[in-house]
Amino acid sequence: MRISQLFVYSASALALATPAIAQTADQANAASQATKEDASDIVVTAARTQLPVSALPLTIDVIDAETLDRQLVISGSTVDAVSALLPSFSPTRQKLSGAGESLRGRSPLYAIDGIPQSTPVRDGSRDGYTIDPFFIDRVEVIYGSNALQGIGGTGGVVNQVTVPAPKADGVTVRTLLQGTAADDFDSEAMGGKVAALVGWRGGALDASVGGAFEGRGAFVDGAGNRIGVDGTQGEIQDSDSWSVFGRIGYQLSSDARIELIANHFELEGNNNYVSVPGDRSAGRPASSMKGETPGDPPSNRADMLSLSLTDSDLAGGAFTLQGFYNRTRDTFGGGTFATFQDPEIDPTGQLFDQSANKSRKIGGKVSYERSVPGFDDLVVTLGFDALIDKTEQTLVQTGRAWVPETEFRSYAPFAQANLRLADGLVRLAGGLRHEDVKLKVADYATLASYGATDTGDISTYEPVFVGGGNPVFSKTLFNGGVIVEPIDGVRAYGSYAQGYTIADVGRILRGITEEGVDIDNYLSLEPVISNNRELGVEVERGPVKANASYFWSSSKLGSRLVLTGDGIFEVVRAPVEIEGLELSLKTKTPVPGLDVTVAYSHLIGRTDDDGDGVLEAELDGANISPDRLNLAADYAQGRFSARAQARFYLSRTFEGQVPESAFDGYTLLDAYLGYQTGFGLISLGIQNALDEYYLTYDSDTVRTFDNARYFSGRGRTFTLSLQSEF
Repeated sequence: MRISQLFVYSASALALATPAIAQTADQANAASQATKEDASDIVVTAARTQLPVSALPLTIDVIDAETLDRQLVISGSTVDAVSALLPSFSPTRQKLSGAGESLRGRSPLYAIDGIPQSTPVRDGSRDGYTIDPFFIDRVEVIYGSNALQGIGGTGGVVNQVTVPAPKADGVTVRTLLQGTAADDFDSEAMGGKVAALVGWRGGALDASVGGAFEGRGAFVDGAGNRIGVDGTQGEIQDSDSWSVFGRIGYQLSSDARIELIANHFELEGNNNYVSVPGDRSAGRPASSMKGETPGDPPSNRADMLSLSLTDSDLAGGAFTLQGFYNRTRDTFGGGTFATFQDPEIDPTGQLFDQSANKSRKIGGKVSYERSVPGFDDLVVTLGFDALIDKTEQTLVQTGRAWVPETEFRSYAPFAQANLRLADGLVRLAGGLRHEDVKLKVADYATLASYGATDTGDISTYEPVFVGGGNPVFSKTLFNGGVIVEPIDGVRAYGSYAQGYTIADVGRILRGITEEGVDIDNYLSLEPVISNNRELGVEVERGPVKANASYFWSSSKLGSRLVLTGDGIFEVVRAPVEIEGLELSLKTKTPVPGLDVTVAYSHLIGRTDDDGDGVLEAELDGANISPDRLNLAADYAQGRFSARAQARFYLSRTFEGQVPESAFDGYTLLDAYLGYQTGFGLISLGIQNALDEYYLTYDSDTVRTFDNARYFSGRGRTFTLSLQSEF
């Protein structure tokens, strides 16, 4: 059965189930009206509009503060929290690098208060770790390709909204004390976290400042063995991180506000362990032993500064102006890789080196939204975005340039319109965004290994000299949709939206092996334009909230990561098509305070592996996530709260890929208990409560020849937390 047929059946079931939800007509009307009023209050800032979610033809999830806090007690990171809750998000690698982690089979765009955290010119895949989650109030997730936030949102947008300013005059303090231990409570596997945020308001002026520090021990799998460290891409285990956050704001009027936000985040490995390669043929994953890794420890550093001016009632409309600066440095682990060898430096072929990405962004956003005078049912948004990103990848030990400094410049005006018809029975939405992009690459030389002869003799290594250029592309991206709400609380929508990104330019530039390449006309630098079509049905009546959505995403010139013989990913350009179905149901039960949730995601992705124009091969585990079923039960009564959640990652094979890449699947059960005392919330999170032994999805499906990257997943882990506010 095709996914589209299954979607039709699912949507029909939701619609037919609607009358049975109501106990009486009066109760149903009252409940649906309350639901409608609640929904109208939900505004997602990442959608670039003041309109509520119910007015947008999109699939959107908002992970509120309470839900996010519970997940953080269980898993500790925003990335893990999002992955646990959203079935269409791939399993995390449980490493510092998020390479291969996807939403709906494509890369999500991580943002903080709408500021992009990605480094598209040379994607270091560290954008999920640029702020401590203690300073995040909620997470907004927009599914599917769209250009709302500019470059990068081909899989969706994950926008982390920082904690709000103090609302009342005086001083407020929020603190967190946390301890984490593996199942055997071995001291090497213990970690801890301490954080505090102090806020003050005096009339129109307010300020907040806070800090967080977290130390993490070794990770242990379900069999009681230390999990192998990824000495190249970087680790979460055996690391320390610290973050400083600040906000100062001034209320110019009841509707207008200006504020400055600053954030600094660092995470660095402690280098206390070295990897012990596993044995795939024997089913023995990599482990770790005491030792010191050579070179600088892998680390991630991010700085962000944002200045914004907002006015919710400027000439009858909402005005937003934001300028930002963002800087990141991602240091990777090293080795004596063949790629790094240079006979001019070390003719023995034993040259050790490691790389670091450096990226600096400066940008601005301005938008204005209001209803058309005399025609209040038509709301129009006009805006303009600008971004300049300079990125390079250097080799730390020898100072060589692996990726030359590349400048990405984007200017993008956009317009959106939303029309309400027949007293809200129908809404039409649509708009366009024009991207004018220019890349600037100076003349450069590749590493010597890229000029190697077929013999592989290191003495023949010579750099390839590449003439720089200024490739440009200009594209108008469209989106449109219709929403129909025939009954209060029952909404159906259909939409089409384009998103875009550029393939990992750095990987392409560093991998050129032939002389005479003209950067201005190099095909591989063309952008990835993704087209997302979606149909959805949502029901929110009485105790039930349910939805079904079907989407089909395609790109004529996609971008996939493929491993080279040296174990380094490079970019392959080929058509990509992804089809998916998402189902979810949340309902209250007869037990007071008890809610249950069921969610399911099914994805199929195909590409052209042999260049014949036929999409004959399925996307592999580095490019698409497995099907998944989520089950959860939440309970809250008085001072007590609890949650149990199960994630069923279903087995799958990948047609057209090597048999060893098949995924066996696994099931994880997590638990949370909380009790509100007079001095704060005491909570206990248990990750992998059944101590399941499993191989991570990435390890099971990618690098099937690499015993060093053959990792098991984290076993049962306890986190005890105390959160206080005063």
